[in-house]
Amino acid sequence: MSAKSKLISLAEMVAQIPDGASIGLGGSFLHRGPFAFCRELIRQDKRDLEIIKASPGYDIDILCRAGAVRRVRAGIVAMEGNFGLAGAYRKAVESGRVELEEHACMTLVAGLRAGSAGVPFQPVGGVHGSQIAKINGWKKMADPYGSNEETYLIPAIRPDFAVIHAHEIDAAGNARVYGSPHWDRVMTRAAKTLFVTGEKLVETDRFREQPELTLVPGFMVKAACEVRQGAWPGSLEPEYPVNYAEVQDYVDEPGAGIERHMSRAPEAQG
Repeated sequence: MSAKSKLISLAEMVAQIPDGASIGLGGSFLHRGPFAFCRELIRQDKRDLEIIKASPGYDIDILCRAGAVRRVRAGIVAMEGNFGLAGAYRKAVESGRVELEEHACMTLVAGLRAGSAGVPFQPVGGVHGSQIAKINGWKKMADPYGSNEETYLIPAIRPDFAVIHAHEIDAAGNARVYGSPHWDRVMTRAAKTLFVTGEKLVETDRFREQPELTLVPGFMVKAACEVRQGAWPGSLEPEYPVNYAEVQDYVDEPGAGIERHMSRAPEAQG
């Protein structure tokens, strides 16, 4: 008996995200992010979202630029390359339109690890001397095994949804990624609901050939969809590199306008 297909359209997938939801986004900076998904959030006028990602850039910036974001939990945020900081995101935080819970990448991952393991917190090293712990109210605990050392405890993070972009998917929702998983493995295990967009739809037999490349097994996935160039204008190596000219055009777009950029997106071409 074949498994029931989990394939739906991108529009149908995004329609399941309610206003006010928390969403963990896959990838890192301009690489293998679910950027077509983010643009569809904007097209469907989603609002008051909480975005969770250790190293966002284009994704958080365009969502803030569109007014879709209420709160962010993130580590380093930058457009990468020659583009510097994420300007729309920075303005949104500085103006108070977006609330920021600032993390180091490792502390955000620690929170996701706690969420994935079903425990209330995760110990983490390397925070001593930083103001981040005080600002966020993170607690310290003495070593119960007698070393007298203290360690900070990062509260569990469990996004309502996680969305990743994979190189290959099948109809059952299995997802294969070539190269670095970035932060996706732990995030997909921490989220309450998991969506996957895939660059290419393949037969399930392909996953049986090298099962070790399956980043996410289909039983974890609620829905999947094929989205060609779904990481545009970012990269999906070895399929395509970052489109730096397009990123520059996006950065240079006057004011809050993103209409021309959105109209050039591959998923908008029909």
